[in-house]
Parts: sequence; structure tokens; C-alpha cells
Amino acid sequence: MIAIGSDHGGYELKEAIKKHLEERGIEYKDFGTFSEESVDYPDYAREVAEAVASGQYEKGILLCGTGVGISIAANKVPGIRAAHVSDAFSARYSKEHNNANVLCMGGRVVGPGLAALLVDEWLDAEFQGGRHQKRIDKISEIEKKYSR
Repeated sequence: MIAIGSDHGGYELKEAIKKHLEERGIEYKDFGTFSEESVDYPDYAREVAEAVASGQYEKGILLCGTGVGISIAANKVPGIRAAHVSDAFSARYSKEHNNANVLCMGGRVVGPGLAALLVDEWLDAEFQGGRHQKRIDKISEIEKKYSR
């Protein structure tokens, strides 16, 4: 199951992605926001990232106006590897090489058609492990060093 969330800048794109997930028969939980009224993206990034990091949800999708702020906030949660993407190659490789567990996009940057493609590339990709696992382990060591 996928945890999905957005701020007001990503709300419209989130709604389009939810429809796409439904068409693919993929279950999700919407963590909000539920309108285009201005809200603070770190709140939604934290909720989705914590749900993924805890193992309650396997993956997450986060959206804000650019995708940048929400990805920065999500990456503050230990265990999260949030990838900000706007092209298919990056979406696929964020999973295959980086084992990204949260996909981030910008609602003011990516249209619904491209977003569906990016979601599909990411969901259909599989982590390749091997030499990439060694690198993920190094990222985890950095995270541990600076965690309180």
C-alpha cells in the first residue's frame, strides 16, 4: 500500500495520481491535504515519511509546488530515501539504484500525464541490489552519524 500526501501546490496533481493508482488497482492512503487552501508542506512530508519509515506503508508519494521542499523535508526522517523526479529515467533509476522509498514531484512542474508515467516507471522498477546496496549502506551510515 502507498502513502500519498501533498500540500496545496501539489493537491491537484495528487488527485490525478490517486485516479491513476485506482486504475492500476493499487491501494493507497491519502494523508492530505484535502483542498487547495494554503498549508505547510513539512507537515505532510513528515506524516507520509514516518508512515513509510515505520513500515506501515511500503512506499510513499509526495507532492508540493516544485517537489523540492517536500523532498527535503521527507529526507529528514531516518530511513527515508525520497527522490525528487521530473523525468522517466530518474524515476526508474531512483528505485533501481537508490532504492527510493518515496517519490516526490512538483504539481506546478509536472503535468498529470507525465506524473502517471513517472509513477509507473518508479513502481514497476525493482532495486538492483549488488553494488548499489553498498552505496545505500553508506548513506545509512551517514544518517546514523548525524542522527540524535
